[in-house]
Amino acid sequence: MRPFVVLLGIVMGSTVSIAVVLVMVGVVFLLMPDFAARLAEERQPLLLAGLVLLPLAAVSSASFYGELRERSWRRAAHGALLAMLVVAFWAYWPKS
Repeated sequence: MRPFVVLLGIVMGSTVSIAVVLVMVGVVFLLMPDFAARLAEERQPLLLAGLVLLPLAAVSSASFYGELRERSWRRAAHGALLAMLVVAFWAYWPKS
């Protein structure tokens, strides 16, 4: 296996697992209406993480698949992955 495919697989696996966990946390929040007031301040960070990481997981999966199968659109997927990674770093970089 080529090194770039391995790197993309690591990025894809990490982002997909984080996205799945975020969805699971969102489901738990929905299933606990008794604690809605206590969980209210956590909704916005969860929503931000979901809005950043769910598309990142989708783009990284497409990039991995395109590189693995050597599709003609893989370079566009790599560019989209790079752009999404920049957005994720910008969203989570500490602001002073």
